[in-house]
Amino acid sequence: MIVCRKCRVQGRVQGVWYRGSTQAQAQTLEVTGYARNLADGSVEVLACGETTQVEALCTWLWQGPRHADVTHVDCEPATVAPPPGFTTA
Repeated sequence: MIVCRKCRVQGRVQGVWYRGSTQAQAQTLEVTGYARNLADGSVEVLACGETTQVEALCTWLWQGPRHADVTHVDCEPATVAPPPGFTTA
């Protein structure tokens, strides 16, 4: 079953290669979607794919890349058409 979840990641997540690392992890897990910076300093992630892969990416968001300091991750179901790949914006 294909599911989509939209997550907002807070903490030190901009300027530490968070989006690029998320894209690499998503591609490894065969998850589609995007990661984009928000004006408030957080990162929004859309993750679509098989339930287990999407959940694995949502769990990984708490870790992020080496220099990130994630303080909060809030994920909720998203009713969108899954995109064909994973992008960073």
